[in-house]
Amino acid sequence: MKGETPSAEFALNDAHVVILGLGLIGGSLALALRGKCAALLGADPNPEARSLAKASGALERVAADPAEILPSADAVILAAPVRSILALLDDLPRLTPRAAVVMDVGSTKSAIVERMAGLPPRFEPIGGHPMAGKEHGGFANAEAGLFRGAPFVLTPLARTTKRARNFALAVVEAVGALPLWLDAETQDRYAAAISHLPYLTSLALALATPPEATVMAGPGFRSATRLAATPPQMMLDILATNRRAVLDALSRFRRALDALENALAAENEGELRDLLTRER
Repeated sequence: MKGETPSAEFALNDAHVVILGLGLIGGSLALALRGKCAALLGADPNPEARSLAKASGALERVAADPAEILPSADAVILAAPVRSILALLDDLPRLTPRAAVVMDVGSTKSAIVERMAGLPPRFEPIGGHPMAGKEHGGFANAEAGLFRGAPFVLTPLARTTKRARNFALAVVEAVGALPLWLDAETQDRYAAAISHLPYLTSLALALATPPEATVMAGPGFRSATRLAATPPQMMLDILATNRRAVLDALSRFRRALDALENALAAENEGELRDLLTRER
């Protein structure tokens, strides 16, 4: 990895990998990659995240300032909230003087991939998005097996090199996930439907439920409203950077709700039965 002209191969066990962001996803990546890299380092502005990361023993070094650990990086994984990733991409040329593969694991891809395209030529960027998570974030909830068996979207740019692809595949394999190659627009459209819309419907259900009715809440209600506990700042970043796809998903959902409401209001049991059974 240290040569002047890197080969297309990328062996994790010969690489210095830096993870920027040690919350749920970054922390879980650190735990899953423990012992699989020549060196694994991390940075996070949150003192609690740094303390927990150090205590885990997964990383050789943990810093508050990325500038302290980026100069040695062969590969950088950006595991912060989406708009923080965009800011980090702006800072990378200043903080990272040498060539490096750059991969992100943000929840939306179009804005990130567009920003990656403007990186200096010494960087080899590729987008990524593991389809795994929990409603509670932070390193305290990180686990090495979080990605096992989950789809891991990989979003190449026109400039993405074979070496960057090989690094991304090596990471996906190392954490036990399943690679899924998608362009940025398709990934964002799919994510809006199967991830971002469920959060909003969970939140809407929680907001629409009279507080006094929660004395009857059972497993079904708790399951349906679980996603509403997702950290708000993370979801604000996601919704702001995937607004159009989320609005399209909301429109489709509203039409489905309208169909259910209209059938019920009209006492049309046949239509209601058809709607209840159509997608089973």
